[in-house]
Amino acid sequence: MKVVLAEKPSVARDIASFLGANSRHEGYYEGRGYQVTWAFGHLVTLKEPAEYDPALKRWSLETLPFVPERFELKLMDDNRGGRKQFGAIKRLFQGADELICATDAGREGELIFRYILLMTGCSKKPFQRLWLSSLTEEAIRDAFNNLRSGRDYDTLYAAAKCRQESDWIVGLNATRNFTVRYGARGLLWSVGRVQTPVLAMIVRRDDEIRNFKPEPFWELSTRYREVIFKFRGERFKKEEEAKALLAKVEGHPFVIEKVESKKQKVQPPLLYDLTELQRDMNRRYGMSADDTLKLAQSLYENKTITYPRTDSRYLGSDMKEKIPDILENLKDIKETEISPLKLDALPFTARIINDKKVTDHHAIIPTGKISRSLSLDEQKVYDAVVTRLITVFYPPCLKEITTVDGVSNTVLFRARGVRILDPGWTVLYPTKSKADDQQEEDGEEEQELPSFKPGERGPHQPFIKKGMTKPPKHFTENSLLGAMETAGRLVDDESLKEALKEKGLGTPATRAAIIETLLKRRYIVRKKKALTATDLGRYLVALVQDANLKSAELTGEWEAKLKQIESGQLAPEQFMREIVQFTDDVIRESGMSAVDGSRFGDCPRCGAPVIEGRQGYGCSGWKKGCQFVLWKEYKGIHLNVGAIRQLIQRRILMEPVTLPDIGPVVLCLSDAGHVMDIPVPTPDQQQRTPPRRGRGNQSAASRPKAKTGKGRRPPADGAAIGTCPLCSKPVVEQEKSFNCVGWQSGCKFTVWKTIAGKRIQTRTVKKLLSEGKTSVLKGFKSKSGKSFEAGLKLENGEVRLDFKDK
Repeated sequence: MKVVLAEKPSVARDIASFLGANSRHEGYYEGRGYQVTWAFGHLVTLKEPAEYDPALKRWSLETLPFVPERFELKLMDDNRGGRKQFGAIKRLFQGADELICATDAGREGELIFRYILLMTGCSKKPFQRLWLSSLTEEAIRDAFNNLRSGRDYDTLYAAAKCRQESDWIVGLNATRNFTVRYGARGLLWSVGRVQTPVLAMIVRRDDEIRNFKPEPFWELSTRYREVIFKFRGERFKKEEEAKALLAKVEGHPFVIEKVESKKQKVQPPLLYDLTELQRDMNRRYGMSADDTLKLAQSLYENKTITYPRTDSRYLGSDMKEKIPDILENLKDIKETEISPLKLDALPFTARIINDKKVTDHHAIIPTGKISRSLSLDEQKVYDAVVTRLITVFYPPCLKEITTVDGVSNTVLFRARGVRILDPGWTVLYPTKSKADDQQEEDGEEEQELPSFKPGERGPHQPFIKKGMTKPPKHFTENSLLGAMETAGRLVDDESLKEALKEKGLGTPATRAAIIETLLKRRYIVRKKKALTATDLGRYLVALVQDANLKSAELTGEWEAKLKQIESGQLAPEQFMREIVQFTDDVIRESGMSAVDGSRFGDCPRCGAPVIEGRQGYGCSGWKKGCQFVLWKEYKGIHLNVGAIRQLIQRRILMEPVTLPDIGPVVLCLSDAGHVMDIPVPTPDQQQRTPPRRGRGNQSAASRPKAKTGKGRRPPADGAAIGTCPLCSKPVVEQEKSFNCVGWQSGCKFTVWKTIAGKRIQTRTVKKLLSEGKTSVLKGFKSKSGKSFEAGLKLENGEVRLDFKDK
């Protein structure tokens, strides 16, 4: 019997239908010599520290860094359905003659299968790999005709395993380290290998905006024959200088010196990879990266587009013969757009077909199958993918760019005009492009120019226009995804972007999850399209002293090494040694070192020594242009020498200060050298309160079991009383509350045992979780002490008092 494992039930159903395995059983399909079963994504995961040593349940610095000699696996803390399905998989695997891995064709899919293989005790069984790029019948047939030995993908598994274990080592140890050191007042500081550099990028951008001081400037322009010509020199910082030049040209004729025209080809954009699709959907419709990924995954499972979790924007040469048929099928919905194309002679260029730039999967394209039952948002994503495939075969947009140079009394001016000779591919995008928006921001609006001849002259109307410098813009998911893709380097050039992809933060499949994690942990918030850091996020970045832990470049280097492991160019053991050493360095160096009383510290901008001035402390490299200054007075309070040394050397004052009209704050010094005042964080700003801090004078093994204090313990091992309405994980009873076991993963669900003075019973919580509300309860008390009756209800994952039924 051949057993096929898919990642999800829907994919298993499609594969079973193709194979003719139509007999449905508990947890699998069977027929024609095949049994097709499925996982629910990650069924198996890495064990927690306490599962290696119960003493590690209590968080303490003495036990860090903790790195298992050998990582062990467990089933996910999930509902009984997951465990039941794993039992079915195990029975099928152990009785199989042949195994076929049909999980998603990528790093994470490989990890899911291999972990299940290990947990079922079948790791020595040979298996084959089914590599699917779409779920159409033709694609499934091709994949089964080209099955490969599973061992051909050992390096892919090695890279996935290294990614999982490195995230576990860095995340767990760094989170425990910072929480125990600085988690006073019950705060959990969640730190991660990728999430912390991303958070640091957002905090730095916010800091630049917050401390940006607009400066005025003046521009000299003139109007000649209804065309605006701009002064060819720098814009002026002083109005007097602009006025002096204005006076020089007033009353003098304007003379055309030179007219120069050149043609420019603007090539169609490349096909979509996941990141570019997410960026485009955020730019056009404000969709989050996570929503776009879910919609694309739904379209993939609906067989309308190819595999979405790809980082390639090209097709392999094997796709050449398939594209004409796909476009022919799409005529049903895009007749007008496809009809100009010659489907029997499509212009396949290196911008479309490039085998060297296709690794696991080619770019996202439609399969040719048309669905009439898509949701509105699914239709938007599908239409974008279809339109992009059509676009790449359209001719370039041909523009004529004309530059006209003029002069008035030796003062030089220039006008620039753009004329569309052939719109080419841009007819498919009637709205303004990103390039057009950027052009307007840069003050280079496209003008219709009349015919000018060198030597012509005439009167003109010179004028001065005042402007103000603008701060950088807050990150949107579009721009943040772009920065993550290129490890913090903001680039628009597509060839440079492709080169930097090797060292991006995360992968296309994980970037949306990283952003969502930061949102769930309340380190960042969405404000319309903008992503900004919260006080918690700013505080955490200030606490992290190790620059490498916040470094986009280092994290990008790690991602590049994971790709080297994937291609067999780097030994996994070498990468993991570096991760362990890095984690050890973070913990060793993260304690607040003693302040050096012999100096003020080094400039945060350039590293030169800081010296004292009359009103503040500045960089000794000021003659070379460094403008760092830390003033002795800050918002009405005096900073003494000790505080100055702490801020410059540690970048943070752990003891709060009280600012007039603001209250208690923590002062931090940003990487750009700006002082930030952050309101003292409180646990209610977070999803969860961490375990209590360990006692410094006891080892983990010698300490008694943790007693319940004000802080939260890790989830108890008791039986689940229901399912979390936010993440579907079990809810268990603890001493003061009923909590989701997924609290360390960011789930915030809690039901307190005392609400408005009333003790909440376990049976009440069970009903609340199963039905979403309770009947009317007596015994609540208002703040004034008056008794009242109310029910409880679940509303967006939070427990509310319900007065309606009463």
